[in-house]
Amino acid sequence: MNTLNEQKLKVCVIGLGRIASLLEDDAKREKPCTHAGAITANEDCVLCAGADIDDGRRILFAGRWNVPVYADAEAMLAAERPDIVHIATHPDSHYRYCALAARYGVKTVVCEKPLADTLGKAKKIAALAESGAVTVIVNHERRYSADYVEARKLLSGGGLGKILSARGVLYMGTRRRLLDVLWHDGTHLADAAMFLCGGVLRHRKRWGAPLESRGGSAWLLGTFTGGIPFVLELGAERDHLVFELSFSCEKGSLRIGNKIFEVRESAESPYAEGFRSLEKIRDGFGEKTGYFSGMAADAVACTRDSGRRPRSAAADGLAVIRYLNGVKPWR
Repeated sequence: MNTLNEQKLKVCVIGLGRIASLLEDDAKREKPCTHAGAITANEDCVLCAGADIDDGRRILFAGRWNVPVYADAEAMLAAERPDIVHIATHPDSHYRYCALAARYGVKTVVCEKPLADTLGKAKKIAALAESGAVTVIVNHERRYSADYVEARKLLSGGGLGKILSARGVLYMGTRRRLLDVLWHDGTHLADAAMFLCGGVLRHRKRWGAPLESRGGSAWLLGTFTGGIPFVLELGAERDHLVFELSFSCEKGSLRIGNKIFEVRESAESPYAEGFRSLEKIRDGFGEKTGYFSGMAADAVACTRDSGRRPRSAAADGLAVIRYLNGVKPWR
Protein backbone atom coordinates (compact mmCIF):
# COMPACT_ATOMS: atom_id res chain seq x y z
CA MET A 1 0.00 0.00 0.00
CA ASN A 2 1.26 3.49 -0.85
CA THR A 3 2.18 5.73 2.04
CA LEU A 4 1.09 9.36 2.31
CA ASN A 5 4.55 10.39 1.08
CA GLU A 6 4.24 8.28 -2.06
CA GLN A 7 0.67 8.78 -3.20
CA LYS A 8 -0.98 11.84 -4.63
CA LEU A 9 -2.86 13.88 -2.07
CA LYS A 10 -6.60 14.32 -2.46
CA VAL A 11 -7.66 17.98 -2.43
CA CYS A 12 -11.13 19.56 -2.30
CA VAL A 13 -12.23 23.19 -2.61
CA ILE A 14 -15.06 24.83 -0.66
CA GLY A 15 -16.33 28.01 -2.36
CA LEU A 16 -16.03 28.04 -6.15
CA GLY A 17 -15.88 31.74 -7.03
CA ARG A 18 -13.20 34.09 -8.36
CA ILE A 19 -10.20 33.14 -6.24
CA ALA A 20 -11.13 29.47 -6.28
CA SER A 21 -11.28 29.12 -10.06
CA LEU A 22 -12.70 31.95 -12.16
CA LEU A 23 -9.61 34.20 -12.16
CA GLU A 24 -7.76 31.64 -14.27
CA ASP A 25 -9.62 33.29 -17.19
CA ASP A 26 -7.77 36.59 -16.58
CA ALA A 27 -5.25 36.60 -19.42
CA LYS A 28 -2.96 39.13 -17.72
CA ARG A 29 -2.40 37.31 -14.44
CA GLU A 30 0.55 35.06 -13.73
CA LYS A 31 -0.66 31.45 -13.72
CA PRO A 32 -1.69 29.64 -11.67
CA CYS A 33 -3.64 32.39 -9.92
CA THR A 34 -6.42 30.41 -8.22
CA HIS A 35 -6.73 27.59 -5.73
CA ALA A 36 -7.91 25.07 -8.33
CA GLY A 37 -5.21 26.17 -10.74
CA ALA A 38 -2.48 25.72 -8.12
CA ILE A 39 -3.82 22.32 -7.07
CA THR A 40 -3.95 20.93 -10.61
CA ALA A 41 -0.48 22.35 -11.41
CA ASN A 42 1.05 20.49 -8.45
CA GLU A 43 2.18 16.98 -9.38
CA ASP A 44 1.67 15.77 -5.79
CA CYS A 45 -2.03 16.70 -5.75
CA VAL A 46 -5.24 15.60 -7.39
CA LEU A 47 -8.27 17.89 -7.37
CA CYS A 48 -11.11 15.53 -6.44
CA ALA A 49 -14.17 17.78 -5.88
CA GLY A 50 -15.60 21.21 -5.15
CA ALA A 51 -18.53 22.52 -3.11
CA ASP A 52 -20.64 25.67 -3.39
CA ILE A 53 -24.23 26.59 -2.60
CA ASP A 54 -24.51 28.44 -5.94
CA ASP A 55 -25.74 26.28 -8.86
CA GLY A 56 -24.02 28.37 -11.52
CA ARG A 57 -20.63 28.22 -9.86
CA ARG A 58 -20.88 24.47 -9.42
CA ILE A 59 -21.65 24.05 -13.13
CA LEU A 60 -18.69 26.23 -14.16
CA PHE A 61 -16.28 24.47 -11.80
CA ALA A 62 -17.33 20.98 -12.86
CA GLY A 63 -17.06 21.91 -16.52
CA ARG A 64 -13.62 23.46 -16.22
CA TRP A 65 -11.92 20.93 -13.94
CA ASN A 66 -13.93 17.79 -14.75
CA VAL A 67 -14.59 16.85 -11.12
CA PRO A 68 -17.74 16.16 -9.09
CA VAL A 69 -19.36 19.07 -7.28
CA TYR A 70 -21.55 19.27 -4.20
CA ALA A 71 -24.08 21.76 -2.89
CA ASP A 72 -23.11 20.84 0.68
CA ALA A 73 -19.52 20.97 1.93
CA GLU A 74 -20.06 18.37 4.65
CA ALA A 75 -21.46 15.91 2.15
CA MET A 76 -18.36 16.43 0.01
CA LEU A 77 -15.98 15.83 2.93
CA ALA A 78 -17.86 12.71 3.97
CA ALA A 79 -17.80 11.27 0.45
CA GLU A 80 -14.32 12.33 -0.72
CA ARG A 81 -12.26 12.19 2.51
CA PRO A 82 -9.60 14.64 1.24
CA ASP A 83 -6.14 15.17 2.72
CA ILE A 84 -6.21 18.92 2.00
CA VAL A 85 -9.13 21.36 1.80
CA HIS A 86 -8.99 24.86 0.35
CA ILE A 87 -11.55 27.25 1.85
CA ALA A 88 -12.40 30.09 -0.54
CA THR A 89 -15.64 31.33 1.00
CA HIS A 90 -16.57 34.59 2.73
CA PRO A 91 -14.62 35.25 5.96
CA ASP A 92 -17.67 34.82 8.20
CA SER A 93 -17.74 31.09 7.35
CA HIS A 94 -14.01 30.34 7.66
CA TYR A 95 -14.10 29.06 11.24
CA ARG A 96 -17.10 26.83 10.56
CA TYR A 97 -15.38 25.17 7.60
CA CYS A 98 -12.00 24.87 9.36
CA ALA A 99 -13.70 23.09 12.26
CA LEU A 100 -15.69 20.91 9.85
CA ALA A 101 -12.52 19.91 8.00
CA ALA A 102 -10.81 18.99 11.27
CA ARG A 103 -13.81 16.88 12.27
CA TYR A 104 -13.49 14.88 9.05
CA GLY A 105 -9.79 14.22 9.52
CA VAL A 106 -8.46 16.69 6.97
CA LYS A 107 -4.76 17.19 7.62
CA THR A 108 -4.25 20.65 6.10
CA VAL A 109 -6.59 23.55 5.41
CA VAL A 110 -5.67 26.42 3.10
CA CYS A 111 -7.88 29.30 4.18
CA GLU A 112 -8.49 32.46 2.20
CA LYS A 113 -7.73 35.83 3.77
CA PRO A 114 -8.72 37.47 5.98
CA LEU A 115 -8.53 34.58 8.42
CA ALA A 116 -11.96 35.52 9.82
CA ASP A 117 -14.39 38.43 9.96
CA THR A 118 -13.98 38.93 13.72
CA LEU A 119 -11.12 38.72 16.19
CA GLY A 120 -13.03 36.09 18.20
CA LYS A 121 -13.37 33.72 15.24
CA ALA A 122 -9.75 34.27 14.24
CA LYS A 123 -8.67 33.25 17.74
CA LYS A 124 -10.77 30.07 17.46
CA ILE A 125 -9.10 29.12 14.16
CA ALA A 126 -5.65 29.79 15.60
CA ALA A 127 -6.52 27.69 18.67
CA LEU A 128 -7.75 24.87 16.43
CA ALA A 129 -4.40 24.89 14.59
CA GLU A 130 -2.44 25.16 17.85
CA SER A 131 -4.24 22.11 19.22
CA GLY A 132 -2.91 20.00 16.38
CA ALA A 133 -6.37 19.13 15.10
CA VAL A 134 -5.52 20.51 11.65
CA THR A 135 -2.73 22.55 10.06
CA VAL A 136 -4.02 25.90 8.81
CA ILE A 137 -2.34 27.87 6.04
CA VAL A 138 -3.63 31.40 5.40
CA ASN A 139 -3.48 32.49 1.78
CA HIS A 140 -1.46 35.64 2.37
CA GLU A 141 0.11 34.91 -0.97
CA ARG A 142 3.02 37.35 -0.84
CA ARG A 143 4.77 35.13 1.70
CA TYR A 144 5.12 32.67 -1.17
CA SER A 145 5.94 35.20 -3.89
CA ALA A 146 9.59 35.07 -5.04
CA ASP A 147 9.98 38.86 -5.12
CA TYR A 148 8.80 39.26 -1.52
CA VAL A 149 10.97 36.34 -0.39
CA GLU A 150 13.99 38.03 -1.96
CA ALA A 151 13.03 41.39 -0.44
CA ARG A 152 12.89 39.78 3.00
CA LYS A 153 16.41 38.41 2.50
CA LEU A 154 17.68 41.83 1.46
CA LEU A 155 16.13 43.53 4.48
CA SER A 156 17.34 40.92 6.95
CA GLY A 157 20.75 40.35 5.41
CA GLY A 158 22.32 43.53 6.72
CA GLY A 159 23.44 45.06 3.43
CA LEU A 160 20.96 47.92 3.72
CA GLY A 161 21.46 48.28 7.48
CA LYS A 162 18.67 48.12 10.00
CA ILE A 163 15.14 49.18 9.07
CA LEU A 164 14.36 52.63 10.50
CA SER A 165 10.84 53.22 9.14
CA ALA A 166 8.27 51.73 6.78
CA ARG A 167 5.42 53.11 4.71
CA GLY A 168 2.50 51.63 2.81
CA VAL A 169 0.06 52.91 0.18
CA LEU A 170 -3.20 51.14 -0.63
CA TYR A 171 -5.66 52.42 -3.26
CA MET A 172 -8.31 50.05 -4.58
CA GLY A 173 -10.45 52.14 -6.92
CA THR A 174 -13.15 54.78 -6.61
CA ARG A 175 -16.24 53.33 -4.97
CA ARG A 176 -15.37 51.10 -2.02
CA ARG A 177 -15.50 52.09 1.64
CA LEU A 178 -12.10 52.58 3.18
CA LEU A 179 -13.02 50.08 5.91
CA ASP A 180 -13.77 47.36 3.34
CA VAL A 181 -10.51 48.06 1.54
CA LEU A 182 -8.65 47.80 4.85
CA TRP A 183 -10.13 44.40 5.74
CA HIS A 184 -10.19 42.84 2.25
CA ASP A 185 -6.93 44.16 0.80
CA GLY A 186 -5.17 45.68 3.79
CA THR A 187 -4.90 42.17 5.19
CA HIS A 188 -2.41 41.39 2.39
CA LEU A 189 -0.49 44.62 2.90
CA ALA A 190 -0.29 44.31 6.69
CA ASP A 191 0.82 40.69 6.46
CA ALA A 192 3.42 41.48 3.79
CA ALA A 193 4.79 44.28 5.97
CA MET A 194 5.10 41.93 8.95
CA PHE A 195 6.69 39.23 6.78
CA LEU A 196 9.28 41.67 5.44
CA CYS A 197 10.04 43.31 8.80
CA GLY A 198 9.96 40.08 10.76
CA GLY A 199 7.90 41.63 13.56
CA VAL A 200 4.32 42.08 14.73
CA LEU A 201 2.50 45.27 13.71
CA ARG A 202 0.37 47.18 16.23
CA HIS A 203 -1.97 50.07 15.48
CA ARG A 204 -1.39 53.34 17.37
CA LYS A 205 -3.27 56.24 15.79
CA ARG A 206 -5.57 57.15 12.89
CA TRP A 207 -6.44 60.46 11.24
CA GLY A 208 -7.91 61.77 7.99
CA ALA A 209 -11.07 60.51 6.28
CA PRO A 210 -13.51 58.36 8.29
CA LEU A 211 -13.17 54.67 7.48
CA GLU A 212 -16.88 54.49 6.59
CA SER A 213 -16.36 57.01 3.77
CA ARG A 214 -15.76 56.31 0.09
CA GLY A 215 -13.53 59.32 -0.44
CA GLY A 216 -10.28 60.89 0.64
CA SER A 217 -7.47 59.21 2.54
CA ALA A 218 -7.13 57.79 6.02
CA TRP A 219 -3.69 57.65 7.61
CA LEU A 220 -2.80 54.85 10.00
CA LEU A 221 0.20 55.02 12.29
CA GLY A 222 1.55 51.83 13.80
CA THR A 223 4.74 50.27 15.12
CA PHE A 224 6.47 46.96 14.57
CA THR A 225 8.14 44.88 17.23
CA GLY A 226 11.25 46.82 18.24
CA GLY A 227 9.60 50.20 17.72
CA ILE A 228 9.95 50.61 13.94
CA PRO A 229 7.26 53.14 12.87
CA PHE A 230 4.85 52.30 10.04
CA VAL A 231 2.51 54.71 8.24
CA LEU A 232 -0.20 53.49 5.86
CA GLU A 233 -2.20 55.71 3.50
CA LEU A 234 -5.56 54.11 2.76
CA GLY A 235 -7.12 55.98 -0.14
CA ALA A 236 -10.28 56.13 -2.25
CA GLU A 237 -11.47 58.16 -5.26
CA ARG A 238 -8.57 56.94 -7.40
CA ASP A 239 -9.33 55.32 -10.75
CA HIS A 240 -6.34 53.01 -10.30
CA LEU A 241 -4.96 50.42 -7.90
CA VAL A 242 -1.82 50.89 -5.80
CA PHE A 243 -0.34 48.27 -3.46
CA GLU A 244 3.08 49.38 -2.27
CA LEU A 245 5.48 49.10 0.66
CA SER A 246 8.73 51.01 1.17
CA PHE A 247 11.42 50.62 3.81
CA SER A 248 13.96 53.26 4.81
CA CYS A 249 17.16 51.71 6.15
CA GLU A 250 20.50 52.95 7.47
CA LYS A 251 22.33 52.38 4.19
CA GLY A 252 19.60 52.33 1.59
CA SER A 253 15.96 51.68 0.83
CA LEU A 254 13.67 49.07 -0.67
CA ARG A 255 10.34 49.62 -2.41
CA ILE A 256 8.08 46.75 -3.42
CA GLY A 257 4.54 46.35 -4.74
CA ASN A 258 2.57 45.28 -7.77
CA LYS A 259 5.21 45.17 -10.55
CA ILE A 260 7.56 47.21 -8.32
CA PHE A 261 10.93 46.01 -7.03
CA GLU A 262 13.32 48.89 -6.41
CA VAL A 263 16.51 48.81 -4.34
CA ARG A 264 18.71 51.84 -3.60
CA GLU A 265 22.02 51.98 -1.76
CA SER A 266 23.88 54.85 -0.16
CA ALA A 267 26.68 56.23 -2.36
CA GLU A 268 28.80 59.37 -2.61
CA SER A 269 26.60 62.16 -3.87
CA PRO A 270 27.19 63.32 -7.45
CA TYR A 271 25.55 66.64 -6.57
CA ALA A 272 27.40 67.95 -3.51
CA GLU A 273 30.77 67.31 -1.84
CA GLY A 274 30.70 65.67 1.58
CA PHE A 275 27.20 64.23 1.15
CA ARG A 276 25.78 60.83 0.26
CA SER A 277 22.72 60.08 -1.88
CA LEU A 278 20.65 57.01 -2.67
CA GLU A 279 21.69 55.32 -5.90
CA LYS A 280 19.30 52.92 -7.62
CA ILE A 281 20.98 49.52 -8.02
CA ARG A 282 17.94 47.50 -9.04
CA ASP A 283 14.65 48.31 -10.71
CA GLY A 284 12.32 45.41 -11.45
CA PHE A 285 12.08 41.73 -10.63
CA GLY A 286 11.43 40.23 -14.03
CA GLU A 287 10.85 36.66 -12.91
CA LYS A 288 7.81 34.51 -12.34
CA THR A 289 6.89 34.82 -8.67
CA GLY A 290 5.16 31.44 -8.18
CA TYR A 291 2.93 32.89 -5.48
CA PHE A 292 0.06 30.40 -5.75
CA SER A 293 2.31 27.46 -6.63
CA GLY A 294 4.39 28.09 -3.51
CA MET A 295 1.30 28.05 -1.32
CA ALA A 296 0.17 24.71 -2.77
CA ALA A 297 3.65 23.26 -2.28
CA ASP A 298 3.63 24.36 1.36
CA ALA A 299 0.28 22.65 1.86
CA VAL A 300 1.72 19.41 0.47
CA ALA A 301 4.80 19.65 2.69
CA CYS A 302 2.71 20.33 5.80
CA THR A 303 0.42 17.40 5.03
CA ARG A 304 3.35 15.02 4.72
CA ASP A 305 5.14 16.43 7.76
CA SER A 306 2.73 17.15 10.61
CA GLY A 307 5.46 18.97 12.55
CA ARG A 308 6.14 21.52 9.84
CA ARG A 309 5.12 25.14 10.48
CA PRO A 310 3.55 26.76 7.41
CA ARG A 311 5.20 29.85 6.00
CA SER A 312 1.81 31.55 6.38
CA ALA A 313 0.38 30.03 9.55
CA ALA A 314 -2.84 30.63 11.45
CA ALA A 315 -0.85 32.58 14.05
CA ASP A 316 0.32 34.93 11.29
CA GLY A 317 -3.26 35.38 10.10
CA LEU A 318 -4.34 36.11 13.68
CA ALA A 319 -1.65 38.81 14.01
CA VAL A 320 -3.12 40.53 10.95
CA ILE A 321 -6.65 40.38 12.38
CA ARG A 322 -5.40 41.85 15.66
CA TYR A 323 -3.92 44.77 13.73
CA LEU A 324 -7.02 45.33 11.57
CA ASN A 325 -9.32 45.02 14.57
CA GLY A 326 -7.15 47.54 16.42
CA VAL A 327 -7.75 50.04 13.62
CA LYS A 328 -11.49 49.34 13.53
CA PRO A 329 -13.56 46.14 13.76
CA TRP A 330 -15.17 45.20 10.45
CA ARG A 331 -18.31 43.68 11.94
